[in-house]
Amino acid sequence: MISLLAFGSYIYQSTSAIILIFAVSHILSPAQYTSFSLALATSQLACVFVFEWLQLAGVRFLAAASGEEAARLRFSLLTAGLLSALILVVVGGVAGLVGPLETSVVALALAMAVLQGATDLYFMIVRVSDRLGTASALLILRASVLPASAVAGALLYGTAAATLCGIAAGYGAVLLFSLTVHRAPLRRASRHAMLRDWGNFCRYGAMAAAASVIHLSVPVTLRLIVIATLGRASTGAAGFSMAIDLLQRPFSVLVAAIHTVCYPNVVVQFERGVDGEARRATAQMLEFILCATIVMLGGLIGLLPDSAHLFVPADLLVDFLSAAPVAAVFYFLHTHLQATLAVVPHLTKSATRLVVVAACQLVLVSAASSIGALLHISVAGQIASAALATALIILFASGPLVRFRATPRVLLIAEATVAAAAIALLAAAPSASLLWLAGKIAFAGLAVVLVTWRGDLLASARGSN
Repeated sequence: MISLLAFGSYIYQSTSAIILIFAVSHILSPAQYTSFSLALATSQLACVFVFEWLQLAGVRFLAAASGEEAARLRFSLLTAGLLSALILVVVGGVAGLVGPLETSVVALALAMAVLQGATDLYFMIVRVSDRLGTASALLILRASVLPASAVAGALLYGTAAATLCGIAAGYGAVLLFSLTVHRAPLRRASRHAMLRDWGNFCRYGAMAAAASVIHLSVPVTLRLIVIATLGRASTGAAGFSMAIDLLQRPFSVLVAAIHTVCYPNVVVQFERGVDGEARRATAQMLEFILCATIVMLGGLIGLLPDSAHLFVPADLLVDFLSAAPVAAVFYFLHTHLQATLAVVPHLTKSATRLVVVAACQLVLVSAASSIGALLHISVAGQIASAALATALIILFASGPLVRFRATPRVLLIAEATVAAAAIALLAAAPSASLLWLAGKIAFAGLAVVLVTWRGDLLASARGSN
């Protein structure tokens, strides 16, 4: 039940993020929404840049720790987090002075990055302290507060700055509440012990986080190239930005949910040195990730036209629908390159390899999309070129996973692919009434249930509690 609550919390978070994007796009003007979208993407990039190394190191080191060692590691993590936040504020403030965004928007983006990073770090500490239920409930609370506070700011003032201010206020309120609900035991570390912990975190976490930052820079770079071609004030830029904002969430959130539930157990099995158990646990997690994301890709493609006609503003609809399906394919590939293929290098702490792979993706995607912009191909064509470049990197980066021999069941992946294709074909079915739409959703839900039942995909989640 706790595992189901955890998955439900991430699905709820993804849904609330989509609702937030839809709501804000209806309230803000296209130019204000484009500024909001750029600031939000920049804030997330800064958050990953500053806090991701602590997140990765925390999961990798805390998952197998207990007692006083765990309390000391938590203290070292939180002190490193405070220092990282201070560096972000100083460096980000200076960089914002020469950027294209307003000073108020830059300040709010920095505040959002710090508060999001702090809450994510604390939620991770709660999760690896065997409080998965508490962490899931806090995640649901945050997913409820953020859309409400953001929409309130947008409705009151109708500006990107006000909307960002609402999000920052929501993060702050949830962080304060989280600190009162669960107080993780801490043990003050000596200066020598803290520096040693920081060194261990840096050797693995900093390089792994650098890879995450580079991966996150890929869609940001693609966004900047396309918007520079279209113009920030155009409806085409707003429709493209909306597609990019919406389609990145489902895959990243779903994979994060599976990692949250399953990855700590994979780390424990790997640290015990039992190769067979480690491979089995890793294979189960990979099966879960692949099947879930494949079916989700089919669902997004199949139901996007109906959802767009219901929720996307009329002046953005055409540009959104032209970009959204190929954006879904791009994020599907991007998520697997960033998360799935990185599982084994994370286990073996081969962080340098992660950086090389991420850098190759950034270079290749930037080159492909830039050439597309120079040749004046369509927005969908530029996104497709980025997807193709990412697929090529996946082929060259799959070596460690193949050598580890944590092989998912091929028949199960094929069944998930067939189910996804059937769901994707729903895009061609008529949707003249809500009854048709309900039928499509019911069909997609049935396909998900069948794939889950056939593969017993929740077995790995049950075994991780």
